[in-house]
Amino acid sequence: MTVAIMQPYFLPYIGYFQLINAVDKFIFYDDVNFIKNGWINRNRIIINNKINYLTVQLNGASSNKLINEVEFTDNRNKLISTINLAYKRAPYFNQVFPLINDILVFQTSSISELAIFSIEMVSEFLSINTIFEVSSLKYSDTKGLEKAERLKEICHRNEACKYINPIGGQGLYNKDDFRSANIDLHFLKTNFIKYKQFQHDFISNLSIIDVLMFNNSEIIQEYLSLFEFK
Repeated sequence: MTVAIMQPYFLPYIGYFQLINAVDKFIFYDDVNFIKNGWINRNRIIINNKINYLTVQLNGASSNKLINEVEFTDNRNKLISTINLAYKRAPYFNQVFPLINDILVFQTSSISELAIFSIEMVSEFLSINTIFEVSSLKYSDTKGLEKAERLKEICHRNEACKYINPIGGQGLYNKDDFRSANIDLHFLKTNFIKYKQFQHDFISNLSIIDVLMFNNSEIIQEYLSLFEFK
């Protein structure tokens, strides 16, 4: 069993989906502290050939709250309109926009639930068959453990021999520490992925929205394997 554990991000970049596709089980880490100015409630898209943030407005967000305790004020109709205007001339708009619309009209006021739903829906669209779980529903009793110890405990409960973390975790987690618990720790690094956008220089690492709007499913399946383990 190979496991990944990550905070739920709103319509994240393709590296997040590479991580999902690389494991047997993906656990949404929704009962850890909210990260301000991170990717939980926002991502980046192209508007008029420039990077812009697509942001779900939050209500009383604080790093003292858990992610699943944070709610949002409803600016989703504006986000739908923004995406429509930004990508209506993209080659796969007609196939992709209904998916994005369905995500954004999901009935919830929880940013965690909206982010999780966005990831699950895109994963289904891309035929990713990874098992999803939510940490607050399955592993809430492990919250008192230190950061790395909690991850190892969740791995043990799943009889996981391999844990995969994004490359940014190299400064947080130690391979020898995990190996001492009989878990192989790997860090996933996304390779550079380039595709034709509109008539401008390529802009990388945008929301999965951008990837979906400019690429068909077969090409995106290839992109899901463009990474390396460190």
